[in-house]
Amino acid sequence: MNDRTLLHLLRAAPAAVAAAPVARTGAQALLDALVAGGVEVVFGYPGGAVLPIYDALHDETRLRHVLVRHEQAAVHAAQGYARATGRPGVVLVTSGPGMSNTVTGLLDAMSDSVPIVCIAGQVPTALIGTDAFQECDALGLSRPVTRWNAQIRSAAEVAPLVAKALAIATTGRPGPVLLDFPKDLQQALVAPAAATDAVATSRRLVPPAPVRDRAVPRRRVAEAAALIREARRPVFYGGGGLINAGDAACDAWRRLVKRTGAPCTLTLMGLGAFPASDPQWLGMPGMHGTLEANLALHGADLIVCVGARFDDRVTGRLEGFAPHAKKIHVDVDAAEIGKRVAVDVPIVADCAPALEALLEALGDAPFAAGALDAWWTQIGRWRAERSLA
Repeated sequence: MNDRTLLHLLRAAPAAVAAAPVARTGAQALLDALVAGGVEVVFGYPGGAVLPIYDALHDETRLRHVLVRHEQAAVHAAQGYARATGRPGVVLVTSGPGMSNTVTGLLDAMSDSVPIVCIAGQVPTALIGTDAFQECDALGLSRPVTRWNAQIRSAAEVAPLVAKALAIATTGRPGPVLLDFPKDLQQALVAPAAATDAVATSRRLVPPAPVRDRAVPRRRVAEAAALIREARRPVFYGGGGLINAGDAACDAWRRLVKRTGAPCTLTLMGLGAFPASDPQWLGMPGMHGTLEANLALHGADLIVCVGARFDDRVTGRLEGFAPHAKKIHVDVDAAEIGKRVAVDVPIVADCAPALEALLEALGDAPFAAGALDAWWTQIGRWRAERSLA
């Protein structure tokens, strides 16, 4: 070998090394998949069963980690982040008490439809089922308080399962999900080709924006429009589903209420979907609400419920709730329709397109001039009581 050949090989060696694919650990594959899904912030509290993930986080510049005081705080902080940004909140906790301490936060996120992805460490796979130190049945504990959960069984599953978790948390009715991640799989190597393919798969599986995953049932919308035109004591009752569906849904809701000239009430989770300064606003309904909102619901001949769930704090005794009212219920979650209150027109669809379809079906003037005057006169009498004074 002459000197020129040797010099050429020495110069080429660094480039060849840099170009060579490098195997990734399961922990690194997890972070890669989160980044591929658009995650920028992780809320967490370290422990022994997630140390490989924290080691990987130490060198990861694409993610910001927020250290909290305890695991419940991690979920609540992630909830606040999700509400403020519209992105899923991501939580990282250790096994056993780390995971079990998330249950209160997960239940809160489940009740309020907040997208959370909780990643919980687990004892090594060989020790699962042996009552190992800080082992717990993470899937069993989290099943009632999550939309979906799964245990990672191989390092190659990490990216696809993370992508699936992000998709489930953010599409349809948002909510929390949980991944149980054994420690030995966090340390296991993912073949370079498999790691690249997995990240590419995760990019395809994670939706880039909220998915309008249900077609609007036009026949039901037509039935709803007909009921609205016939009503003389209508009330529009909205909830957190409007907020979760975004600005487009809230804008359509405001236009619908203004076009009809009917009174509007919103649950605590729906506040902000309609301006509280508007004369059509009645205040909140239910045990923490106003006299006029509650009596309007009780005396209505039609309730148009969008993104709310007829909670017991609103209805009180079901047998006495709105006894003379027909009911239209729009919700992305079919399980909520008819769950507590029988409805006349169920519409299973995302709020925004459903409201736009309803606006189109109603046209410019749903009611004749003066059609709701008697109703507003009665509401004015209830308002004069000044129930909150």
